[in-house]
Amino acid sequence: MTALRADAGAVEEVAPGIFRVRDTCNVYVLVADPDADGRRTAITIDFGSGMVLDLLDELGIDRVTDVLMTHHHRDQGQGLPRAVDEGIAIHVPPVEVDLFAKVNDMWATRPLDNDYNVRQDRFSLLDAVPVTSTVREYRTTDYGGIPIRVLPTPGHTVGSVTYVVQRNGGALAFSGDLIYAPGKVWSLASTQWSYTNSEGPAMTVISCLLLQREHLDLLLPSHGDPMSAPDDALGLLAERMQTLVDSQRWYAWDLRDRLAHPYTRITEHLLINRSSMSTGYVLLSNTGEALFIDFGYDMTTGLPTGSDRAARRPWLASLPALREQFGVTRISAALATHYHDDHVAGLPILREVEGTEVWTPANVAPILDDPLQHDLPCQWYEPIRSDRVLPLGEAVQWNEYSITVHELPGHTLFAAAFEVVVDGVRVLFTGDQQEGLGVRGDRREILNYQYRNRFRIDDYRHSARLYKRVAPGLLASGHWDARWVDEGYLDYLDYAGEDLIEMHHALLPLDELDLGADSVLARLSPYRCTSPAGSTVRYTVTVRNPHAGAALARIVPVVPAGWRAEPTVLERMLTPGEEAALSYDVLVGGAFSRRERLAVDVTIGSLRLGQHAEALLTVGTVSLPSPAPRA
Repeated sequence: MTALRADAGAVEEVAPGIFRVRDTCNVYVLVADPDADGRRTAITIDFGSGMVLDLLDELGIDRVTDVLMTHHHRDQGQGLPRAVDEGIAIHVPPVEVDLFAKVNDMWATRPLDNDYNVRQDRFSLLDAVPVTSTVREYRTTDYGGIPIRVLPTPGHTVGSVTYVVQRNGGALAFSGDLIYAPGKVWSLASTQWSYTNSEGPAMTVISCLLLQREHLDLLLPSHGDPMSAPDDALGLLAERMQTLVDSQRWYAWDLRDRLAHPYTRITEHLLINRSSMSTGYVLLSNTGEALFIDFGYDMTTGLPTGSDRAARRPWLASLPALREQFGVTRISAALATHYHDDHVAGLPILREVEGTEVWTPANVAPILDDPLQHDLPCQWYEPIRSDRVLPLGEAVQWNEYSITVHELPGHTLFAAAFEVVVDGVRVLFTGDQQEGLGVRGDRREILNYQYRNRFRIDDYRHSARLYKRVAPGLLASGHWDARWVDEGYLDYLDYAGEDLIEMHHALLPLDELDLGADSVLARLSPYRCTSPAGSTVRYTVTVRNPHAGAALARIVPVVPAGWRAEPTVLERMLTPGEEAALSYDVLVGGAFSRRERLAVDVTIGSLRLGQHAEALLTVGTVSLPSPAPRA
């Protein structure tokens, strides 16, 4: 390595055309070929305090065009406002984009009292910076004239990435803070993602094992010195970190085996993914193609504390084993049993990287297409569009398989079951409808219903009847082992569904008013939206009559002071049990504000419910302007 300076801001050439600037972290400068005018440009991996901009003459470059961030920590990017001032494009990991572009929201809303969230999300920028793009994981992209491959490597943070560059016939990896030196990390505290658990250390092991597959020649960390024997360095860290993981668990957790063998056979052409947060399944075709049923958090070691975007990491870590062990040539389609994030989070990156089509049932597609319309739990952060919408009650063909789509409310109103015959066995994929899959010893079946999922009292009666009609040989569940089915088990589910109905009738005043399972008689949509001051937003209230006779529904919109609703009152006569959708417009007033509350005051016949349903509106634009950089 050639040293150009000897002070605290030393610059070293660590490979031809690649320099390390010792700043608050190692900032790597990659020099591009001269442009047509002979000007020398460069990109940087991470940015530190921005000191690199003071060293351009010494580096022999005219300007920096792009900054690629390995993760969101402040020592990596506290100088990014300087990059913004210089017009430098900023590219960040997709999982952590909000901790750059919307970090002000984190500072405004992050819980601090009685805080059990030990993840280091507060070691983020003090103010937001505009982001040019999120880096494209698993793919090679040209940044400033330099091709760079992006790999997910969680461990130091949930969203950390490693950048791989080919230079002079060798593969160089800029690994952020995944590894500090052979067998060592810069920080163990940063790997603690939730209270008492070991998700981060376990992810570090998996990331090290995955990086070993890249056959690297040089490892360039954010803290520490270059490592010229990457496989040995990563292997030693994986071994030591595995020991730490085992010390925090009641039983040994063989992470190497988890990565090597995530899939096992149920039948010759049906696999189960035991590494995923929700249980995913793979249907194998004689063509060499594969079809996924659900794909959420692949190769997970647990969910970190918090529900912010930067706490959730979809990736494709199990796919190499799928190809190597089962001869899969293409993942052509993926089905979603329901909309919950642990079943769908990986679908967008699966489509982007593998070209997989996303097929969703007709009752699930609208939720995935526009999650902000609905006040539902466990939704993914962004819309997931459907390449194909599957009609309920009909069969669709995928290669040699006919797949019938059945409506399956219960766990959530927006769910479906998939029926298919595989290797002579009739299989029904049921998502999260039940827990435990049957009575085992003194452990009884639990019907997995949640009221906010829009559960209805008789849903499990209908699902039990579906099971008896289909008569599956195998029920494939969303979180537990698939279960071989006998008549006794189907009788048990029938009993459990009827028992659930009886309990609700005993506890709720259903003889007087049909309040339903959740006692919600009106809903307002869109539940969340962002719109500028002076704009008009159309709202729809869906209201249901709980009375045994006809009743007048009277809806009065409630808006913030200075705003206006038109009309000011909505009325509709409803027959018993009838549900109707009524719309009105809201003129948005005021300056920027976050989550203004709107509501509807609801009266149905003699039943006065008051401000029964609410919605949230942020006054602004979809992409809010970044604040001025902190001095």
